Amino acid sequence: MKALLKLAVILILFSMITSLAIAKSTLEIVQERGELRCAVHTGATGMSLPDSKGQWTGFFVDYGRALAAATIGDPGKVKFIPVSSQQRFTVLQSGEVDVLSRTTTWNLSRDSALGLNFTGVMFYDGQSFLVRKDTGIRSVKDLDGATICVKTGTTAEQNTSDYFASHKMSYKPVVFEGANEAKTAFFASRCDALTTDASALTSTRLADAPNPDDYLVLPDRIAKEPLGATVRADDDQWFDINKWVLNALIEAEELGVTSANVDQLKAKAMKPSIKRLLGTIPGNGKALGLDEEWAYRAIKAVGNYGEMYDRHLTPIGLDRGLNKLWSNGGIMYALPLR
Repeated sequence: MKALLKLAVILILFSMITSLAIAKSTLEIVQERGELRCAVHTGATGMSLPDSKGQWTGFFVDYGRALAAATIGDPGKVKFIPVSSQQRFTVLQSGEVDVLSRTTTWNLSRDSALGLNFTGVMFYDGQSFLVRKDTGIRSVKDLDGATICVKTGTTAEQNTSDYFASHKMSYKPVVFEGANEAKTAFFASRCDALTTDASALTSTRLADAPNPDDYLVLPDRIAKEPLGATVRADDDQWFDINKWVLNALIEAEELGVTSANVDQLKAKAMKPSIKRLLGTIPGNGKALGLDEEWAYRAIKAVGNYGEMYDRHLTPIGLDRGLNKLWSNGGIMYALPLR
């Protein structure tokens, strides 16, 4: 009887401790830890890649630094954790990481079935194919009957099947668990084409091809691939914070606020929209559970959306295209920060 009573007490205490832990918001956990845990790609030039000193750089890496600056106050207080396509959702669902900032497509099945929320589109991409120029392949229609390398567990695998079936074309898929295996097989001529997001293929061509000029990313896009950061669906505040950090970076470009002039504008700007963005007109910080300088710190840390793009993606030949601001021929614009 005593043993049963002890067990009951232990179970009650465990339940209370668990409940208290669950009650903590992600923001509280991140701030108490003093570190943001951000899952990134295992290595994609321009998007997320460690340099020779092990320091992570890239477009999606910058988002993690902006988020750390906004929430902790320091863009350096972030641990980047490289994850494969197969691992990426599991590490987020389990709480091992606070945010997944990686080339991940936002679609209905992922948004509705995984207990996750996509925080917005960071990059409008599309699926294409990398081919050797000497094959004479210049469009997707030339791939009828081709052998195609593709990574499993990605939208690219399903998109390829759908596209070829709907166009009454045939192909032979060669499926791999990881991106490196797929790339290695392609460059070893085990397949006629490698397929994934066009941005990733551009990175692969520059970083991994024996001679980049011998390879071509086809201009065709067989599927829309909107890429964005992802968080768990059990914390609305954390979802809102991530969503508005992204929008603040885009809004900063729209308003001409940069990492170079943000201090000057914070002190002297007359435009209400800039004052609201940088926190001199209060309200946005309180709405998110942050201080009023959250967006100022994010912009000062990594610059605006255009600065991030020009720093990491323009140098590898990725034209902004749809990712240009709406006022400049693209479809990228910030939700109203008011």
